[in-house]
Amino acid sequence: MSNGTKESMLQTWLAEQYAGVYADGRRCDELGYLQCKIILKPERFTSAHVFKEYAALVRRAAEATGIGFQHTPKSQQRPEVREVLFLDTGDYHLYNNSFICRRRIAYEDGFAIGDPEIVFKYRSDDMAKAQAIDVRPRIDGKYKIKFKLEVMPLKEKIGGLRRLLSHNVEFGLSQAPEAARIVMSSLGHMSLPELAQIFPALSAISADGPSDVSLVNQTIVEELLQDICVLDFGHHTAATANLGLWRSRGDHHAFVGEFAYQLRFAGPADISHKALQACERFFLELQQISADWVALTTTKTGAVYRLKGNPPQAHE
Repeated sequence: MSNGTKESMLQTWLAEQYAGVYADGRRCDELGYLQCKIILKPERFTSAHVFKEYAALVRRAAEATGIGFQHTPKSQQRPEVREVLFLDTGDYHLYNNSFICRRRIAYEDGFAIGDPEIVFKYRSDDMAKAQAIDVRPRIDGKYKIKFKLEVMPLKEKIGGLRRLLSHNVEFGLSQAPEAARIVMSSLGHMSLPELAQIFPALSAISADGPSDVSLVNQTIVEELLQDICVLDFGHHTAATANLGLWRSRGDHHAFVGEFAYQLRFAGPADISHKALQACERFFLELQQISADWVALTTTKTGAVYRLKGNPPQAHE
């Protein structure tokens, strides 16, 4: 992998693009982010000191692979707290069709701050399908599209790579139509057809059975998130890495952790091949060094959906 002339798996995946347009003639979105994630066992998170413990493992992996490592000021502060909740029908029509809809609110000193963030995404391991989904919302306000290549360890064992293509749109709740703002802020009644009025991509879903949209598993997630370092892959390519813990609000039952870092780019040619090779080399090494921490078979969202049994169709 250290051979500068050998193409990495990341290069191959980033180069996969398909020409096409959406219904209104607009050119299909192109990848603009590379996000590497390692899902971690929740039982490891017993105190705030754990964030520093894992940061030490990240540093070891960086040193072993020649990657720059630098602590961030936030690494010495308390983790940030955010509230995350997911919306779906009782039969998981969204998730079973590879869609995710969530609301996230930041907290400071115990109080909600800022505009609640709405995130709608289509996630698949099929590039052509992910690129072809038009995730644009039907709102008059501002929104932002993020099309990501997400890289995770294999489901079967550590030491490998698998991918998910995550086609996202994000906007502040204040940008949504008034009726939707009221429902999404109070978690009032909304049906799948009504949600599809905001996210037209959902209109392709056939809702057999009840179509009421509500809080998934009646669970509000409390997220603890801390930036732990900046990773420098060389060739003007660096990323802030963070560590997060998701637990249920109220009883603080921890159910999933995650280490992640993200690179942003203007196109596949915008990142040096050597930087991508370094990124991949580091990711594989960290899996080995933190093997006792790694949970292979889920994602953070998948963990929420499986909290109370009756798991949805596994596509992630």
